[in-house]
Amino acid sequence: MLVNPGIPALTTHRKKGWRCRDSERTLPDADVYAIAREAEIFAMTGALKLQDAIPGIAATSLAGVVAKLEMIVAADRDIGDPTDFPWPHIASVLRDLKALAGELPAYRPDRAATRADVSRHWEAAVRLVAALNEEDVRERRKLAV
Repeated sequence: MLVNPGIPALTTHRKKGWRCRDSERTLPDADVYAIAREAEIFAMTGALKLQDAIPGIAATSLAGVVAKLEMIVAADRDIGDPTDFPWPHIASVLRDLKALAGELPAYRPDRAATRADVSRHWEAAVRLVAALNEEDVRERRKLAV
């Protein structure tokens, strides 16, 4: 892992004094990396599912409209050129709405909920990597025969 994301489940095997998860104790570093990568994919898939559901949810306040536009503008930072139409216009509308409705309150997710999400994605990734490793072993056995 090139960057420490601050998520203990993804970095515990690298930090001194931190107890490793049971699933990491017997795994080679390549498997731990694969598990971390798959857990990240599970998390991103969940986030994208939420993002895809946003158009079907009606905002019931100006703060809700601001939140939806914030999500759209934030998503575009990753996939497009923010200087191309319509992004400057959407950013302008977002600034106008914030001037009228105010900024959204700062949000900090509950650490217990975040840890539960990380743990859920980690365990799903452990199962996936184990299944893929078992499949590889079966394939090698078939080829050896």
